[in-house]
Amino acid sequence: MLEISVIIPVYNAEQFLEKSVESAIHFEEVKEIILIEDRSTDNSLEICKKLAVGNSKIRLFQHPDQANHGAGASRNLGIKKATGNLITFLDADDYYLPNRFDAEKEIFKDPKIDGVFNAIGVEYLTEKGKQEYLTKFKDSPLTTVNYHAEGEEVFRGLLSLTPKTFGTFFHLNALTIRKSALEIHNLRFNENLRVHQDSDFNIKLSYHCYLKSGIIDKAVAIRGIHDDNRITKIVQYSPQYNQRQYLYWKSLYDWASANSLIPEYKNRIYLSFKSFDLSQKKGLAKYINILLEGIKNPEILKTKYRFNYYR
Repeated sequence: MLEISVIIPVYNAEQFLEKSVESAIHFEEVKEIILIEDRSTDNSLEICKKLAVGNSKIRLFQHPDQANHGAGASRNLGIKKATGNLITFLDADDYYLPNRFDAEKEIFKDPKIDGVFNAIGVEYLTEKGKQEYLTKFKDSPLTTVNYHAEGEEVFRGLLSLTPKTFGTFFHLNALTIRKSALEIHNLRFNENLRVHQDSDFNIKLSYHCYLKSGIIDKAVAIRGIHDDNRITKIVQYSPQYNQRQYLYWKSLYDWASANSLIPEYKNRIYLSFKSFDLSQKKGLAKYINILLEGIKNPEILKTKYRFNYYR
């Protein structure tokens, strides 16, 4: 029997929270729903309290100082409080579909499997949010990978090292992971990243743990797209975008160095990190650094981020 802890970070989600919780509460496999309220400025805390009083499966927590710490820190607190043998995540403005755990019921019968990931769909809740989303992402009905994979192939695919294009990421809403795997490898979200914590976490997770694709041809959860989605607010290749990508790839590069990844993996991460590192330089020094790096490491000119150097 699966015993699943669903972790929901809550910040200014009063419009969506009840639907999100209701989509998860009815599953027999769900042992508990952990709400981590992150000092919202709307009525989210009051809604959390009402939900927790109304159902014993719902547990409400805030950070010890009751301050706002971001989604990564909230998910980490949820992992700490979870008592289920499996961990899943759900954003407070998203919701699960009835088939959410169909793949998990079968795949987790294999003890070597540490985690399962599936596909999610999108629902446009506002026209403005839709337009912002479509300007940044292609109009695809699913966020998913392109083919079934497991084990090291998942890690290689996320780093674009596979012969076929695997896909850039899978969403946390569609990931289920053994809590024991997180504890063994001391895997947590990087709390210094306010965006891209999920991509950072998934790549590290896919290296340390044995992941397997589940349902990738149809959605098991829905992501709500509205005016306040943070990821759609960043203009691609703007200084803000480059800065946040730099922090993301630096996190991965520091991790790769600390874990002694093989040269192929470490170099792949380094190239992306260095491209955004170079984009932070100013004036003549920027172009001198680009020239020196290009001489030392010509492969950097082949990365998909190479045009950041000149912006």
